[in-house]
Amino acid sequence: MTVCIYLNGKFYDQPEDAHLSPYDHGFLYGDGIFEGIRVYNGRVFKLDEHIKRLYDSALSLMLKIPHQMEEMKKLVVETCRRSGLKDIYVRLVVSRGPGNFGLDPRHCKKSTVVIMAGAIQLYPKEKYVKGLKVVTTSTRRNRPDCVNSQIKSLNYLNNIIAKLETIRVNADEGIMLNDEGYVSEATADNIFIVKNRSKKVKLFTPPAYLGILEGITRNTVIELAETAGFSVREEPFTVNDIYASDECFLTGSGAELIPVIEMDGRPVGQGVPGPHFKRLLEAYQKLTHSDGTPVYE
Repeated sequence: MTVCIYLNGKFYDQPEDAHLSPYDHGFLYGDGIFEGIRVYNGRVFKLDEHIKRLYDSALSLMLKIPHQMEEMKKLVVETCRRSGLKDIYVRLVVSRGPGNFGLDPRHCKKSTVVIMAGAIQLYPKEKYVKGLKVVTTSTRRNRPDCVNSQIKSLNYLNNIIAKLETIRVNADEGIMLNDEGYVSEATADNIFIVKNRSKKVKLFTPPAYLGILEGITRNTVIELAETAGFSVREEPFTVNDIYASDECFLTGSGAELIPVIEMDGRPVGQGVPGPHFKRLLEAYQKLTHSDGTPVYE
């Protein structure tokens, strides 16, 4: 088996066999939450952190998950085990469940839980070696007082519109600004820049209050950087700071760590993946293949 899907108490090895109601409010209105989780060498990476964030998102949406946290962890591990794979991408989705055409969530009697375990490749392999060419999008990130980005919801329309802009100009990824003009994040990943102009290397990433999703990979990279002696700063910066940076890279559970070598037609640093990115990537890969919840015991 190369894929396994858990849906409301049953496991499936063929996606076409797993059926959802067309009245599910996750489909009708994007009313739901999700997590993207990675499994490396048979170990689920940062499972506790992902499940905690899922339940935090559920609290914000007043969405009742029909499983306790420990039970949900076991379901994720079992779905991975049934896939038979060692390196897996897991998409865990909880929607409001079937209801009617109205918005009222009280008509949804039971939420839908889906866990999908399979392979993923967000970017071609050569992009991890050569780097990405990115652009600034005109689509701004949602304001936290409108749709809070700390809720990892099924509604990604804001990001999708920015992604369409990116595709139209044949770029690899788009960088979104907030309503004040500060860099927030890429369409699907967090962003870091490196400035190496003093005795201590400085690593910058936007703070959560600018409207970003505080990524688990992002937080892991911050911890690794601090351990490695970087000066890490979560503070606002502008597009011009990316132009003037020595290095830039993106982070996310799906993308992992991937370098940026061009921004709006301007080379970033030397126009090639930098040594500090490579150092952090090596540390991250070492951690992912040695830490995590075992799938096969």
